[in-house]
Amino acid sequence: MRVQGIDVDTVSAWLVDNIDGARAPFSFDLIAGGRSNLTYRVTDADGTRFVLRRPPLGHVLATAHDMAREFRIIAAVGSTTVPVPRALGLCTDESVNGANFYVMGFVDGVVLDSADKAVALPAELRPAAAHHLIDVLADLHAVDVDDVGLGDLARRDGYIERQLKRWSTQWENSKTRDLPEIDEVVRRLSVHLPRQQGVVIAHGDFRFGNCLTDVSSGRIAAVLDWELCTLGDPLADLGYLGVYWSDGPSNALRANDPTPAGGFPPYRDLVERYAVNTGRDVSAVDYYVAFSCWRLAVISEGVYARYLHGAMGQQEGIDLSTMKMGTEGLVQRALEAARSLT
Repeated sequence: MRVQGIDVDTVSAWLVDNIDGARAPFSFDLIAGGRSNLTYRVTDADGTRFVLRRPPLGHVLATAHDMAREFRIIAAVGSTTVPVPRALGLCTDESVNGANFYVMGFVDGVVLDSADKAVALPAELRPAAAHHLIDVLADLHAVDVDDVGLGDLARRDGYIERQLKRWSTQWENSKTRDLPEIDEVVRRLSVHLPRQQGVVIAHGDFRFGNCLTDVSSGRIAAVLDWELCTLGDPLADLGYLGVYWSDGPSNALRANDPTPAGGFPPYRDLVERYAVNTGRDVSAVDYYVAFSCWRLAVISEGVYARYLHGAMGQQEGIDLSTMKMGTEGLVQRALEAARSLT
């Protein structure tokens, strides 16, 4: 028996042997919404739920989708006060499922990745949820990377320079068409490089859409999707959050941003709260918003290319033309922001 991306028989045997308390038979359900690594809800014979993560199907770029690395990160962060799912087991034997995968605990909560999803969060709890989101980010950036065993995860300096090089290469490897604006953004960002303020665990994709929110309390229950995590500049995560933050319905920016539903504090308030919590200078945050729009455009192109070539499996409701236009929109927003830098 086989579920797309899962060899049910061999994976089930591995789960029984390696995950404490797991009992066969298991059901595997692809969780909708994932556009990079594939994520499955696994339910065992007792109704206990787990989550399994594996790389996309088919060809992926070298060094991308490293399951062992992602597992190591959530296990390390799980030793801190930052809420993450519990790391349960890692399989590096590709004969089991054709690729490495890992298993983590299931956490109840709602992924607030659209204005429609925000309806689940009562309006009176939206400020508290936003404040807790930024507080969790500050807590993540307060973690001593050496204390949790991540000091060798990546280089500690030159984060933006490294990212500009990495994602420029990624663009060349995954682009489906030429967009000259990409190169102009890189040139402008390179001219205005800010000074890096220390070294932190940089999540790389921090937003409501990559968290589980307890909608009964307005608290972040778990931070998800650590595949872009590295060591780096803390303001990169803060700027990235600005890409996914609208100050009201008239200023909606991203379809997978819940804040156009209203009731959330403005982005500048979150920036100030972060500054108070961390003591960091946030005056250059606009640079990081521009950088994040550019980087996200490159990532979006890679996702679009994988869907275009069938590497993400058969998922309903995927509009490739909208995805393609989304990359172009991000490039234009990055260019506009980069042109305003002085």
